[in-house]
Amino acid sequence: MKLIKSIGNIFTRLYLSLKRFPLTVLLSASTFALLIAISEINPKDDTLSKITLILALGIPLSLCIKLIFEKMEEENTYRIASAYFGGGLILVLYYFLLLKNIEMITITRYIAVSLALYLAFIFIPYILKKEQFEMYVITIFTGFFITILYSIVLFSGLSAILFTIDKLLGIIINGKVYYYTWLFVVFIFALSHFLAGVPRKDQKLTPKSYPKLLRILILYIVMPLLTVYTIILYIYFGKIILTWSWPMGIVSNLVLWYSVIVTSILFFITPIREEVGFVNKFLKYAPKIILPLLIMMLISIGIRINAYGVTEKRYFVVILALWVFFIMLYFCFSKKLRNIIIPVTLSIVALISVFGPISSYSISKMSQNNRLQKILIKNNMIKNEKLQKSTKVSIKDRAEISSILRYFNDYHDFSDVKYLPVNFELYDTNKVLGFPENTSYGSPDKSFNFMRKLSDKNIDIKGYDYLIDMKNINNVQSISNSDLDVSYDYESKTIKINYANKEVYKKSLNSFVKSLANKYSDSSKVDGLPIEEMTLVDGNQKIKVKIVFINISGNKNQETQNVDINDIEFYLLVNIR
Repeated sequence: MKLIKSIGNIFTRLYLSLKRFPLTVLLSASTFALLIAISEINPKDDTLSKITLILALGIPLSLCIKLIFEKMEEENTYRIASAYFGGGLILVLYYFLLLKNIEMITITRYIAVSLALYLAFIFIPYILKKEQFEMYVITIFTGFFITILYSIVLFSGLSAILFTIDKLLGIIINGKVYYYTWLFVVFIFALSHFLAGVPRKDQKLTPKSYPKLLRILILYIVMPLLTVYTIILYIYFGKIILTWSWPMGIVSNLVLWYSVIVTSILFFITPIREEVGFVNKFLKYAPKIILPLLIMMLISIGIRINAYGVTEKRYFVVILALWVFFIMLYFCFSKKLRNIIIPVTLSIVALISVFGPISSYSISKMSQNNRLQKILIKNNMIKNEKLQKSTKVSIKDRAEISSILRYFNDYHDFSDVKYLPVNFELYDTNKVLGFPENTSYGSPDKSFNFMRKLSDKNIDIKGYDYLIDMKNINNVQSISNSDLDVSYDYESKTIKINYANKEVYKKSLNSFVKSLANKYSDSSKVDGLPIEEMTLVDGNQKIKVKIVFINISGNKNQETQNVDINDIEFYLLVNIR
């Protein structure tokens, strides 16, 4: 009976969502049908895909329109129909003006617009309303994750039934059926189930209805983990200050997403700030603690932008970091928090980032053009505002120019690049600039790998007291033999030998490797070097040393001529005088 009642409740929820949001459910069902059609037809162009994207965009747009009229308590059928017609017109214009093809710009813009609409769906019912907003969002958030759980269970059950029919009854089930089942669960069941739980305008929500599971998760699991993570970040940034080595890449992203998560937690714990003592302290001190980390992160990103210019990815990181920074300032100085500012401002930031003169696309194109112009001027390639080709451009500058050209080729158009001739293509680089576009310019380093000839197996050990196998130096930093102790420093590429607890020899291998790299500029054309070429004999008054190399690999900077050894294997022969 309980099972039948549960199933009945699910169908009741589906009916309620269809009754309250009929157009939204219809758009979702249409998206579901078109995705199946695309899979079956496999069209040659992207027309169906673009129509599907527009229908999917109509889902949050229709929700926003519906909630606006619910908030206004508008029941005039003509006005409601006019609003939906206007929404449909917006989607049609979006299709023809902003979705001409599927590429980086259209997809990132589509994601930003979708994000802004879903955020609007969250905050529209509570614009100008001061209470219960956090509990409203928590109710939606809880319903969303319950829907995910139900959807996983439903899809797993349906997939198990299909698998059983296939394997036991001998009825062949095409692999696409599982994909269609997943689409059905997402666009029909999940959406309808979720919408049935969206609170109505007159529904009262109080902190007493705060989900117990969410409370335990945030207070006793997430917040302690964030505290530990914060300590680790401060230790790391303390190290940065001491070494003055600024972080790049993943570290900035880790700080950014950590800050976004903290912002979310600050939002979710606001309703229970009066019930739990340490929540108030977290709300008070967490924003102040995060601000220095965000400043360090922005400085780090600024260093990278100064070196390589702005791209869309860097722009999105910066604008999200700035948004979090100002939200933290709001938490620090606001006497009475109104958390609705979080989704409202985030939706505005999302739209600003993809539309207008300060969008990610406009700023990135301007930045990369300025970067290119500086390099061209530096190499005297601009005269009378016209581009002049040159064969004397350094490898580093060629790499920079090639990187910029590839950026415009991949994400924009060469018509956006100042100084380039009309109808310029990437293969015209040599003709226009004086050197070919080449991905190998991405780094001035050239790799090498020198190996001893396999035929030279014998090593002359005459006149030496010790033979030490240093082939596995990656696993051990020092080798001891009686009074002799040999160590290898990975950073300086230096061998050090102690005898009777006294240093008797120290030698960097860089100079020997550099001489090999200079002599054999292209190691790929060298099929093993004779043992004489791969042997270094050295010494002093206290010791005589012979180093017989087996393998040496690394990189040589073609501008500075410096070498960097990545891997090295050798035998060490020692004679104490």
